[in-house]
Amino acid sequence: MQKRIYIETTIPSSYYTLRTDDVSLARQKLTRQWWDEYANLFILTSSTAVETELRLGTGKTTQDRLALLAGVEIYVPTIEILQITQIYIDRSIMPKGPQGDALHLALASFHQVDAMLTWNCTHLANPNKFNLIARINRELGLMTPELTTPLDYLGGTA
Repeated sequence: MQKRIYIETTIPSSYYTLRTDDVSLARQKLTRQWWDEYANLFILTSSTAVETELRLGTGKTTQDRLALLAGVEIYVPTIEILQITQIYIDRSIMPKGPQGDALHLALASFHQVDAMLTWNCTHLANPNKFNLIARINRELGLMTPELTTPLDYLGGTA
């Protein structure tokens, strides 16, 4: 069975970044390489939360970022997912703000995706948080997706 991967906001943002610093350009290169080499190996998923965050931008780049999600299975937050989001915030494993990182984690966990692809290494793909996230998800009866970056698939440095 093909694995499902949740595409978090930082992936389309990095794919079409307008930033020119070395880290952003390296992430863009790795994101595009991942998309070319790995995207077709997974069932790609995302959410209306990602679409909403991407729509905060303006211009053609915003449309390009949204177009990258064409054909991707899109999840919609439910009351149950919003309750999980609040638990993550209340337990201090995700920052406050019900529309951000906690919501992405809740969506991916609730829908039992195999992995979440993100460049957010502060709150999501952070090895220091993995065990706490997994413990809370076990308490909630949820599986924990693998929290990864394109770099985890491709190797190298960003």
